[in-house]
Amino acid sequence: MKFHYSTYRIKLRYPFTIARSSHDYYDIIYVYLTENGVTGIGEAAPSNRYGESFEQIIEWVSGDRFKILPEFEPLDSFIKKLHSRCSEIRSLKAAFDIAAHDLWGKLNDISLCHHFHANPDDTPITSFTIGIDNLDVIKQKIVEAKPYPVLKVKLGTDYDQDIITEIRNLTDKPIRVDANEGWNLEQAQRMCDWLSKQNIEFVEQPLSADQLEDMVVLKGSSPLKLLADESCLSSEDIPSLGEAFHGINIKLMKSGGLREAYKMIQLAKESGLEIMLGCMIESSVAVTAATHLSPLVDYADLDGNILIENDPFTGVTLKKGKLILPNTPGLGVQIREESNENIRD
Repeated sequence: MKFHYSTYRIKLRYPFTIARSSHDYYDIIYVYLTENGVTGIGEAAPSNRYGESFEQIIEWVSGDRFKILPEFEPLDSFIKKLHSRCSEIRSLKAAFDIAAHDLWGKLNDISLCHHFHANPDDTPITSFTIGIDNLDVIKQKIVEAKPYPVLKVKLGTDYDQDIITEIRNLTDKPIRVDANEGWNLEQAQRMCDWLSKQNIEFVEQPLSADQLEDMVVLKGSSPLKLLADESCLSSEDIPSLGEAFHGINIKLMKSGGLREAYKMIQLAKESGLEIMLGCMIESSVAVTAATHLSPLVDYADLDGNILIENDPFTGVTLKKGKLILPNTPGLGVQIREESNENIRD
């Protein structure tokens, strides 16, 4: 088993602004696992929100921890052993998990969708994210979002109602609102009441993750469904969320990869929670990986790869917003020929 990594800077089509931050680009890390001449690829897209950074991961993977790797089979045991070397860097765990699953799928000639007992014909429609911006730019984004039937709108500003009103002047498409912890309880109660009259499907993470008691109060009065994002990192969080949320948003970079995300899906279903699969700003490697689980969930917000202008890989595609998986073993991603020299080893 051989390991190497490379780095890449993904550039946004528009600055990506949410309630707590704004970015023009993100630096990500690709990891590669090679066995018998076959290579699996994974992606780490670290988030400062969870105490992770690009520099931290580079320091971690460039040391001695991964110079000698364990035996590849069985898959679950191999992933556990790799995760034990990643400390608590969840996005790095996700990268190794994705690469290991990709490699396993290629070696066994099976798509990951089938490995997880999911029907590729049942992939959902993904939402398309409209980040916080001034109203003129938001107008332009709505025009460009014409091919996508469902919108996800970032809120958490002093002009949230103006944003929704402007969008409603342009389209009646269903909207999913994400406040990214940007409101207090009073604001959230007021906004949920107002948003319920604006063809809104649900509100994601209205309060800070440490305000679980206030979320219980909000759930008791909200006319809209409430989904947890920052409040739900892994399966360990799910048992405490039922009184506060109607559903959860699972992301590979939060959970540590496909293996844990699949476990979260099963536990959430047992707990009566709705499930959305989401992503960070990621390339087609990580987004395609998540899409293999998407037939098992209620909603998808897997648009990170279409928000960037220099995706070095191809993988999942869209048809009228519906996620379409590649019909090849493993992840099914391919590097774009023109991108090969831009991925820095």
